[in-house]
Amino acid sequence: MDASVEAAVADAHRREWAFVLAATVRVTGDIDLAEECVQDAYARALSTWPTQGIPDRPAAWLTTVARRRGIDVLRRRTTHDRYLPQLAEPASGSDDDGDDGLPEIADDRLRLIFTCCHPALSPEAQVALTLRLICGLTTGEVARLFLVQESTMAARLTRAKKKIAAAHIPYRVPALAELPERIGAVLDVVHLVFTTGHTAPGGSDLVRTDLVTQAVYLARMLRTLLPDDADVAGLLGLIVLTHARQTTRLAADGSLSLLSEQDRSRWDAAEIAEGLALVREALQRRPPGRFALMAAIAAVHAEAPTWSATDWSELVGLYDLLVVIWPSPVVALNRAVAVGFAEGPEAGLKVLDGLSDEPQLASYAYLPSARADLLRRLGRTDEARAAYREALALTDNAVERGFLQDRLVELDGP
Repeated sequence: MDASVEAAVADAHRREWAFVLAATVRVTGDIDLAEECVQDAYARALSTWPTQGIPDRPAAWLTTVARRRGIDVLRRRTTHDRYLPQLAEPASGSDDDGDDGLPEIADDRLRLIFTCCHPALSPEAQVALTLRLICGLTTGEVARLFLVQESTMAARLTRAKKKIAAAHIPYRVPALAELPERIGAVLDVVHLVFTTGHTAPGGSDLVRTDLVTQAVYLARMLRTLLPDDADVAGLLGLIVLTHARQTTRLAADGSLSLLSEQDRSRWDAAEIAEGLALVREALQRRPPGRFALMAAIAAVHAEAPTWSATDWSELVGLYDLLVVIWPSPVVALNRAVAVGFAEGPEAGLKVLDGLSDEPQLASYAYLPSARADLLRRLGRTDEARAAYREALALTDNAVERGFLQDRLVELDGP
């Protein structure tokens, strides 16, 4: 197999999977069939591109092949209407998303996200479907994120897709009246796509740029869809403020560069300015929402000219507000880290140790990693080593593993 072709197909899978799948679902009206057709298109690329050459627009080539295959399958089905769930709009209806007072959104990926986030599905199913269909993760990768067996996740995904078919969930951006019950879940999954890409859960790369790019694009589309929504403004603000630091997260040698070590002059000033304006807009709502507060936390970091100038007391206060409206153990963990900088490592460790019995953090690598850092700063070297080793055992990302191993070497001394 030509290595350049393999690389091109792999790159197209990372970058274009969601686009190709969403465009194919629009034709087939059947998620399972669309997945089968898209997988077949990628397989055909591996066998065709070595002789025909890599196309200038791989996504267009893959979409054309997948859609043609879907149409052929549908034509061969003698009982077409019985098998086709009503994901596509009826021919007699309008396909213009602007008919209900909303701007027209042409991108099929947003349609697919709204399909995944239908209230008929459980929150867990919404997240799992998004990871599988939008992020392009394998069933095994999704299963690892949920800490379940691959067979369990496969069955969960199958049930969710069958429910979409049985409930005749339409493949479209919902009407204006339907948005309030749908937008919260959509914001959650776009945020999930961004965080999954911002720090990849496994592999050799710290960042999955394809997912980050998708999340930024989708958040901007949501902003176009709902320009006056404070939660949308908060999410987009959070994403662009975090993305503004992207190019400084790795050192020249490819190792992890902590926030305290990053060259802030290289942060994207335009994204920071945009993000700060969005934060101010999102905070005008009373009480502020979860994404507004998270964006405000990112803004504190973005506005600090140096690491030492960071206002940790303000960050603790923002986390105090956030943990009330979103009582997540992860938020509580981040608050403990902020306390460790605002009031000293002893105070931070005391708060952190109160989270040690949280079941949701039992396999969360950042808990022992944060504890190790606090112990290191306190000079409790043996305990810090043990905590770093625990974090290593729970970490699959190669860049993060390298950072933890370097910390262990530092603790061992010359």
